[in-house]
Parts: sequence; C-alpha cells; structure tokens
Amino acid sequence: MRYVALGDSMSIDLYPALDAGETDVAVALERRTEAGAIAPLGAASLLARNDDERWPDFVGRDLASICPGIVVDILATDGATIGDVFDAQLSALRDGDEETVVTLTVGGNDLLSAFAARPRDTLMERIVRDIGGAYDALLDAIDARLPRARLLLTTVYDPSDLTGQIPGVLEEAGQLPLRHLDTLNAHIRTRAMTRDNALLADVHAHFLGHGASAEPEQRWYWRRSLVEPSALGASEIRRVWADLLHLTRAAEAALK
Repeated sequence: MRYVALGDSMSIDLYPALDAGETDVAVALERRTEAGAIAPLGAASLLARNDDERWPDFVGRDLASICPGIVVDILATDGATIGDVFDAQLSALRDGDEETVVTLTVGGNDLLSAFAARPRDTLMERIVRDIGGAYDALLDAIDARLPRARLLLTTVYDPSDLTGQIPGVLEEAGQLPLRHLDTLNAHIRTRAMTRDNALLADVHAHFLGHGASAEPEQRWYWRRSLVEPSALGASEIRRVWADLLHLTRAAEAALK
C-alpha cells in the first residue's frame, strides 16, 4: 500500500506548522521549507500519520494505523500550479502497480495568478477552460504512472466565503470573480463523478463559513495569509479525506 500527496500548499506542512509555532526560527523568518525543521502538521502528513496528542479524535484514523508499513510520498509543494505538478512532482514520482491512495490539491494557484492579471472576462473564461484541460491531462498522467491509484480529487476552497474579497490578498484586483472558481470546482466535481478510480473531496463546501466572514478564532486559514490553511484548517482538509476513505472502505466491505 502506498500514499502519494500531489499538489499545492493545501497539502503541505509549512503554514500549519507556522500557525502552531512548530518550526525552527529560520523557517518562521524565511518561510522556506528548507530553512529548518517543520512539524508534520499539514493535511497530507496528518492523513498519513496523525498527531495523536494534538488531534486525539483522529487516533487510529490515519493511513499508518489502517495500513501498517504504508509507503508515503508527500510531493506537494508551496505555490504549485498544475504545470509544477507535471514538471516537478510527477518527475519525482516512482511508478508502481501497488494499490495507492493519491490526494490532489491543485488549481487554486493557477486561478489566483489569472485573477492577479485582471484579464477581460472572455479571456478569463478561456483561461479557466485551459486550466480544466490541463487538470484532465494531469489525471491521465497520474493514471499512467499509478494504474491502481484511488484519486481523491479536492476542490479549491474559498477564503472569501463567497464575498470575493480576501483581506490582504489581491485587494488591488477588487472583488474577485468567483464564478470562475465555481467553474473550476464544478469541473473537479464532474471528473470525480465520471472517473471510476476517483472520489470527490469537497473541501470548498466544507470550509465555507470559516474564512473572511468568520471571527478570527473560527477561521480555518492562517492568520497571516488567508489563502493558506492553519493548523486546524489542515486537520479539516484531512478530515474530508479521512471521512471519504472510511466511507469507501465501509461500502466496499458491505459489498463483499
């Protein structure tokens, strides 16, 4: 059994560990993963092996408990786009025909980059279609490398809580056109429903109400940048994945 985490900062340890104060000083100052030690508090790390002291509700609900000896490859990186997953993460991925769980968190940075450029609406629509096409090609490439993979396709969360405004992020761009985020997430949901080996991890729906519209203590985003998950946010992303895998395992057992 194997677990592979692909994608962007929704999956990684950096921001949850910074939020929890569980990094070396150099990491806190430079915000670079290579600057020092970082506690494994990101969504992918927690799915692989829970921090039982911090999150006792998840004791026994991690992949290490369900599948002792599981091989873990966390390849997700900060700021990754779909192109980065293709170029860097897939090139580092070892092919294999073993049963594999793959979590994929990608597309948000592609969309934010486009929002920052403030293209006219017709061009933005074409950009979102291109992002969807690249997403599909990425799924095909993962399938080719890992033919026995179970893909957990994760929607992109909305830190603005449907307002189109994220404090401290792209404020100069004005109200963000969230219909394009809706289009991308609809594409991800469709792919999860139409691919036999895919499941929908709807983090977008799960996180609504825990972003800009919430009181600071109720937010699931890092207080210094509301596009990144906090320690609690990382655990909540993990919750969506863990619940999804638990339901799938129960359904498969019932059919045997």
